[in-house]
Amino acid sequence: MYVPASFAETDAARLNDFMRRHGFALLTSHGEGGLVASHLPLLLDADAGPRGRLIGHMARANPQWRLVEGEVMAVFSGPHAYVSPSWYEEAGTVPTWNYAAVHAYGVFRLVEDREGLLDVLRRSVATYEGPRPEPWRFDEADPQVEMMLRAIVGFRIEITRLEGKWKLSQNHPEGRRRKVIRALAARPDEDSRAIAGMMEEAMVEAGRSPDGPSKGPRS
Repeated sequence: MYVPASFAETDAARLNDFMRRHGFALLTSHGEGGLVASHLPLLLDADAGPRGRLIGHMARANPQWRLVEGEVMAVFSGPHAYVSPSWYEEAGTVPTWNYAAVHAYGVFRLVEDREGLLDVLRRSVATYEGPRPEPWRFDEADPQVEMMLRAIVGFRIEITRLEGKWKLSQNHPEGRRRKVIRALAARPDEDSRAIAGMMEEAMVEAGRSPDGPSKGPRS
């Protein structure tokens, strides 16, 4: 991923939190037939290995798991929003797009044994059903579970490298950034307001107030 220094996010805790909150990812791999991609929910086990591990499953009928060779990449996409040059109220500016994304690279390993597959399903159900007020119960004694296990392939991805990009107008002067924040915060869609919030956080962390002049470095 092209990541200019001003947009790079390297904090491991922040990258992990992002992957958890935006867990419906694009898993890409390369094999004999060329590039293949699948849209899949991926779970993060941050404590497994030096950089963590991704856990997921796909339909056994999906050919991707048979074609994986070498490194795979999972793309986690967050909020994104168009930025109009009219918001800057200055000549010489151009349209752009603000967004946040994480790319996780790693080694793909199949999980086909029954207990391993059950563990993948348990984790998935706990993650996605747990927060619901009336969660669906995963009954492992249900005969349908065996049919489910035969229809899927589990996998783990040992993460070897993470890239984070928070493109939040950091390359613009403070005054322009405040104008973009106000314009995005006034828009009705959730992505625009989320990007406005991330821009505010970035400015505060850099020692600046989103609504006023620079405060200088924080102690």
